[in-house]
Amino acid sequence: MGVVAKQTFYNLLSIGLAFFLGAVNTLYMYPNFMGSRFQGVVIALLAYSNLVQPFISFGLQHAIIKYYSSFNNKKERDSLLIFSIWSPLLILSLIFFYLYFFSTSLVSNISSKEPLLSTYAFVIILIAISTSYFEIFYSWLRVQLVSVFGNFLKEFYPRLLNFLLLTLYALDYINFEIFIYSLIIGYYLRLIFIIIYSLIVYSPEITFKLPTSYLKIIFYSFLIFLSGAASSVILDIDKSMIASLITSDDVAFYSVALFIAAVIEAPGRAMFQIVSPLVSKAINSNDKKYLIRLLKKSSNNLFLVSGFLFLLINLNTGDFYKFVNQPLYASAISVVSVVSIGKLFSMSIGCLNNIITNSKYYHYIFWFSVISATTAVGLNLILIPKYGVIGAAYATLFVIIFINTMKLILIAYGLKIHPYSFQTLKILLLIIVVYFILKEINLEYSSFINLGLRSLLIICLYAILSQFLGLSKDINQQIKKYLS
Repeated sequence: MGVVAKQTFYNLLSIGLAFFLGAVNTLYMYPNFMGSRFQGVVIALLAYSNLVQPFISFGLQHAIIKYYSSFNNKKERDSLLIFSIWSPLLILSLIFFYLYFFSTSLVSNISSKEPLLSTYAFVIILIAISTSYFEIFYSWLRVQLVSVFGNFLKEFYPRLLNFLLLTLYALDYINFEIFIYSLIIGYYLRLIFIIIYSLIVYSPEITFKLPTSYLKIIFYSFLIFLSGAASSVILDIDKSMIASLITSDDVAFYSVALFIAAVIEAPGRAMFQIVSPLVSKAINSNDKKYLIRLLKKSSNNLFLVSGFLFLLINLNTGDFYKFVNQPLYASAISVVSVVSIGKLFSMSIGCLNNIITNSKYYHYIFWFSVISATTAVGLNLILIPKYGVIGAAYATLFVIIFINTMKLILIAYGLKIHPYSFQTLKILLLIIVVYFILKEINLEYSSFINLGLRSLLIICLYAILSQFLGLSKDINQQIKKYLS
């Protein structure tokens, strides 16, 4: 776990900084200087872009992770990497052909409640192209077990870009139109950075020879593409549907709540960048013992760390919204609690997603994702008009629980493994006990002081009990290493 622990630490650091800067953007810069309407427009454009991105990348970034370690020579590996570059160009030609005939009707549908979405609809496809190729080149780095810089560009760079542009907007150096154009330029600069770095780390020989078993790779990519498209629907359809069914302001309120809850996933986002190629290698070499070790350790460590973040967030949400002093945004405060339960459950399964994606059972992900995406759309259509943003939150929670439960059943039945142990039960009890103990403590100071005091209590109580119960030797060893 040395490579995993080291790169996970640095990835977590960049993700932590990204979340901090993202919080500044989401909770202060956007509401105070751009306003909820423009914030909602930007978020909706990026959400639609995320829906389009899987259609362009076609799952090739995942195919690189799965098949790279199965090739034994440089020539075959290079053919896979080059194949991943030119294939999306064919897909793009089909997309542009489709847009030539149907773009008008598509734009009118997404902009029915917000005219600005029609004005800047071109942003969706441009950023989707940039993001697609970024993910492909990032996979180049991940299979070389070099994830830190790519993770920095993936997580921190977009937040920094937004912060700089929002600062210029706040100082009246740029208007909203220039903000949008600069955002596009920034995303393509990020793409250039990762291309250059990827070629420095590993330079493939240019070849247009199709990789060995290319039909198998294409079929795998196709299923992952469909799964990715469905997953993008699950991730972003709520924001898109809120924009079309309610208002762009509600998108802003909901997105802030989602952003807060998403902090719980930060440790997983850091770990999975480096664990995924290790899982692929273990499966390709049929090393089941190491695979189980990766699954159990990732589950325990992520559940423990994410449980701590869950407590920090849910015990401090009320004072946090008072501190940022945005009463309208506080209307979505209950969204945080609902969605964070689902996020914590997702972290408890460890690297299970990586195992399924890289195993012979990968095609099940497609069916799980399609069923979940269909369920998400149906639930959002029913719940959003009736309950508003909290309806979208409950739809999200239901879908998260459903799809993760299906994955657990699949792996338990197919590979006869699961991520849980007695440690899992101890961590769950720890989270519950700390939550209900500190929930009863009412602090009557300013919101800022309350945040500090309650967070200190959470840290002390959680750390002491975790150490006493011996819940994670890996985390304890890593902390001692960096403190020394």
